[in-house]
Amino acid sequence: MVESFNGRLRQERLNQHWFLSLEDAKAKIEAWRRDYNEVRPHSALDWRTPHEFGLQAAQQSNPVAGKSNF
Repeated sequence: MVESFNGRLRQERLNQHWFLSLEDAKAKIEAWRRDYNEVRPHSALDWRTPHEFGLQAAQQSNPVAGKSNF
């Protein structure tokens, strides 16, 4: 899994962008990291986003959470 992440980081960020400064590199890589970890669907998660996967896992571990008693 780490190899997949490293390959994507290199392919999508490092090989495609010139960084004007260390601060610029940090900002661009952080934006990519957030997209990768929060927005982008992953094949290993059955094409769900990490956020969707986490919500589903939380619901499965606590099926009462989020249900109303009314």
